[in-house]
Amino acid sequence: MQAERLFFLEQAYLEDKSDPFTIYALALEYLKIQPEKSLAYFEDLLENHKAYLPTYYQAAQLYFDLGKYELCKHTYIKGIALADKLQNAKTKKELIAAYQLFIDETEEDA
Repeated sequence: MQAERLFFLEQAYLEDKSDPFTIYALALEYLKIQPEKSLAYFEDLLENHKAYLPTYYQAAQLYFDLGKYELCKHTYIKGIALADKLQNAKTKKELIAAYQLFIDETEEDA
């Protein structure tokens, strides 16, 4: 099933490499099996589709999982600012909660 989804998404991506939804879906699929490839898609979104809000939570989590704490921190902060700008209170609240958890976890390690 995952292989079929990946095939479909790869085909959609080849048809339109500028669709942020397709790029995001690919990033999520690769997150499960190839985190580094997933990261490349998330970074494409962060660079070329800055207003695609769903990216920020997932990308920050992946940065955290990979031990890239500064990138994680900055991604949360940018996501919170974007959610505020877009007046998306629900996503802003989720990002703030995740960011606070990140702060709590990294302070424990310090």
